[in-house]
Amino acid sequence: MEAGVSGEQASVFVGGGGEGYGLPQDLLLKFGNRHGLIAGATGTGKTITLQILAEGFSAAGVPVFLSDVKGDVSGMAAAGSAEGKLHDSFTKRAATIGLDLQYAACPVTFWDLYGEQGHPIRATVSEMGPLLLSRLLELSEAQEGVLNVAFRLADEEGLPLLDLKDLQAMLVFIGENANTISTRYGLVSTSSIGAIQRRLLVLENEGGAKLFGEPALQLADLMLLDESGRGRVNILAADKLMQSPRLYATFLLWLLSELFEELPEVGDPDKPKLVFFFDEAHLLFNDAPKALVQKVEQVARLIRSKGVGVYFITQNPQDVPENILGQLGNRVQHALRAFTAKDQQALRLAAQTYRPNERFNTEDAIRDVGTGEAVTSFLEAKGAPGIVERTLIRPPSSQVGPIDVAVRTAVIAASPLKGKYETMIDRESAYEKLRARAEAAAKSAESSDTGKLSEQVFGKEGAQSDDFNHARRYDGGGKARSTTSQTRSTSRKSDSVTEAFAKSFARQLGTRSGQAIVRGVLGSIFGRR
Repeated sequence: MEAGVSGEQASVFVGGGGEGYGLPQDLLLKFGNRHGLIAGATGTGKTITLQILAEGFSAAGVPVFLSDVKGDVSGMAAAGSAEGKLHDSFTKRAATIGLDLQYAACPVTFWDLYGEQGHPIRATVSEMGPLLLSRLLELSEAQEGVLNVAFRLADEEGLPLLDLKDLQAMLVFIGENANTISTRYGLVSTSSIGAIQRRLLVLENEGGAKLFGEPALQLADLMLLDESGRGRVNILAADKLMQSPRLYATFLLWLLSELFEELPEVGDPDKPKLVFFFDEAHLLFNDAPKALVQKVEQVARLIRSKGVGVYFITQNPQDVPENILGQLGNRVQHALRAFTAKDQQALRLAAQTYRPNERFNTEDAIRDVGTGEAVTSFLEAKGAPGIVERTLIRPPSSQVGPIDVAVRTAVIAASPLKGKYETMIDRESAYEKLRARAEAAAKSAESSDTGKLSEQVFGKEGAQSDDFNHARRYDGGGKARSTTSQTRSTSRKSDSVTEAFAKSFARQLGTRSGQAIVRGVLGSIFGRR
């Protein structure tokens, strides 16, 4: 049996048996969009399982997206080595499970939110939406309400929110006109605005601002094939991103929601259109509000009809909410350690989720399997869960461990997307438009105040001549006259700018149709569900 696609039905070969093990295990491609789970304690082989599944899908012409949280998965861009101790153990394993092991690299596209280890990957603030941004910024309910107002106002006023400075400018404007805006949208607290601005500053200091801007990611670029028809493996460099775990989880969740919103319905395809691996999945659900978990559940339930398979990688199945766990039909369970009473309970619960095998006790097997071994269950011909089996996971065809900088640089240079995302574009958006409005309002107010001052001091006739007015402002000794009207006008000037801006904006609010931009299921505004 060769690596990659195998069997009478198109499938991904995962592993096989030897003495004391079960039948060969394959993941049927037609059920690849039924989602899956890779679980197990640290050091039990989850990364290798992720690698061989990604290889198999790629060989079958299915694009893959995954995150490289430790730098290990980058080795998929290079072929495995036929030398060394690792090769010897792989050769032995391949012989045991009947695999014709052939080393080969995968077609890889590297991405990096920070633009250092791959193509920059960005989203606009508007695409991210207030729900995910509130999660990212850890906002309170009141603060999330203010953020919703900012998005609604930006939509109605035609003020695109593309990067963080756009959102910051929008919040400043809301703060300066809080009274006017509150009459329509409810109380807008300046303290909440200040709290959001501080959170945005922290996000900016952590490098999160690089996520927001243009050119934004086009999903079609994640679904490319190479010249031989293999699916490209999109690897997100996440070793640095993992230092901001909430940013990591929010970005991947946004990407998942965008796939759900933009891809057309395809029903039950012969193979997935894209497979999405969500590593360190517990970060998605840690301290997540109930509303967000419900959204994730909705996406996981419905996105399979778009031809997308989602595979969660985590240490313990209990890291995934039960309603979502029940939708994961393809499972690879590496060893779980049971050192405490809580661990033993988790082990027992994990075993209960599998269809039992009369040949062995599932709970004992999950505890006893070694590194590179797993308890597996894949969907069978009619979509029913397969009987659980002890499985020796096949060796990967690509390199185990990270590639060096030179190889990564060469892969990026040869990418079909080279140059498309590297240069950031800063087109006119909310920041520029609000600044232009403020400048126009300031000029209007200054002109108005100057005219009123002339009328008050010299009368309407005297105010008609600029030269005459200039002469009358000074006495014979060259001293400027100080009048009550001048003093009053000067003190009023700073207020008049804001007043003019606010009144102009209030008039616009009354005449706008109020049609808002429709956002994705996780980018909704004002509680859209």
